[in-house]
Amino acid sequence: MAVMTGAQLLADMLKGYGVSHVFMVPAVLRRTFAEMERRTGIARIHTHGEKSAAYMADGYARVAGRPGVCMAQVVGALNLAAGLRDAWLAHSPVIAFTGGREPRTNFRKLYQEVDDLPAFEPVTKWSATVDAVDRFPDMVRQAFRVATSGAPGPVHLQFRGNEGQIDQEEADMAPECDLRFAQVPPFRPLPDPADLRALLQLLQSATRPVIVAGGGVRASGAGAALVALAEALAIPVATSLNGKDSIVGTHPLALGVVGSYSRASANRVVAAADLVCFVGTEAGGMTTHVWQVPRPDTAVVQIDIDASMLGRNYPLKAAVLADARLALEALLALADRSTAARRSGWVAEAARECRAWREAFAPALGSEAVPIRPERICGELSQLMPEDAIVVADTGHAGMWMGGLYDLHSPGQSYMRSAGHLGWAFPAGLGAKCAAPDRPVVVFTGDAGLWYHVGEIETAVRWGINSITVVNNNGGGNQSKRGFDRAYGGEQTAQARELWTYTKTNFARVATEIGAVGLRVERPSDFAPAMRQALAAGRPVVIDVVTDIEAIAPAPVLGA
Repeated sequence: MAVMTGAQLLADMLKGYGVSHVFMVPAVLRRTFAEMERRTGIARIHTHGEKSAAYMADGYARVAGRPGVCMAQVVGALNLAAGLRDAWLAHSPVIAFTGGREPRTNFRKLYQEVDDLPAFEPVTKWSATVDAVDRFPDMVRQAFRVATSGAPGPVHLQFRGNEGQIDQEEADMAPECDLRFAQVPPFRPLPDPADLRALLQLLQSATRPVIVAGGGVRASGAGAALVALAEALAIPVATSLNGKDSIVGTHPLALGVVGSYSRASANRVVAAADLVCFVGTEAGGMTTHVWQVPRPDTAVVQIDIDASMLGRNYPLKAAVLADARLALEALLALADRSTAARRSGWVAEAARECRAWREAFAPALGSEAVPIRPERICGELSQLMPEDAIVVADTGHAGMWMGGLYDLHSPGQSYMRSAGHLGWAFPAGLGAKCAAPDRPVVVFTGDAGLWYHVGEIETAVRWGINSITVVNNNGGGNQSKRGFDRAYGGEQTAQARELWTYTKTNFARVATEIGAVGLRVERPSDFAPAMRQALAAGRPVVIDVVTDIEAIAPAPVLGA
């Protein structure tokens, strides 16, 4: 060991864990940032808001498969906690550092004094204070350990001093990193053989089984094993929104996203199944449309790395506690492929549902209407995305359009979505681009979503973060239309529409003024050329697509 400052140690440990970027609103850990410059080369991305910093760290973590780091001083800590909600819901390993109160001045109305710790409790796996500089090494190791282990999730460390000035103090320390916890998953628990055989027996004896793959499949890198097992046993596959990139949308066994922001073919097939196998998903309200798809009396089996999730939302006929990839590979090794023949009729039925859906939506996906239909944007994105593209979708209508209508066509493509917070996608896409600078990153949001963090266009320009943001610009938050229709008895007044409509804005001009590439698309045929220009630009791009405010995303179906 050697005598060093907390700043030197923290900079060295972050570098040791493979962190390439930190996202922050100063002023916090100023000395640490100076040491990052001198010692590590870690990029320090100064954002225009704490929530944006958290969202960027979240996007970074989901793409990199390792913790993303965000920071804020004490007065901004509550905003940072709010930004961690999406990472918490999506099981994303984000580590938040904040400044904290000095014990010697507590409760004396020090400038900006607020007790922030309670705000982090609901949105982190672990939240703790660092009040002595010699605790830096073990506390940072524990932060990475907790963030990546089991079901990943956010953690929080509060450093003493409103700006974390404790990092200026010295102690005899060593920047030792436990690199097992530098990525997700750090460990891959093996399945119990008896549990595995019980689950496999049920899968093979079922005549109408469905697999529902969630974000745990994605985090485990289990997509190839999932597809191989589905092919070996002839089992259709639906996904949650978080698991959308577990199987390409063009695969013969792919049903689409099931649940609330879904595809009708997926909901209909899952509702008709005699056995549903959840893999790496909590089977929560969005994935099951509030536990209606499948119905509560459906036979269910489940594979998950978190024991507390097994059977949480459906009674189980069999359960396997294990890493998703190892469990699926073990099932594949044991699978009796001869049983697939008994499911040929079921696979054909599922394929008919998928064809019926495609035929029903083909006119909208290719619509020439002006203003542009959002379905046409989704259809264009399905065709135009490069083989290694990362697509990032917002929640609300953006999530509904993309969850149901966008198809991945290559196993090399990735898909991420907001777990519930409108405005997440644009900054998360910047974080994703930082994690994968050589891959195209394309964000899909609406004007309602972009307004939340529109100032981060300047962040993208200043730091050269070359993502592409497609804005479904209809001049309002029209996902609220249905709700206000109900509130007003079926027909809204002009004043009611003011509650969810905005000033019409040309975001291409806004982006250009800030220094990005701004492209305005007003006709469907102009979208593809704009996207090709954006992919070749080598700069941050905003594609402002003028769309129809009366276009409402399809409501979920419950079954046949």
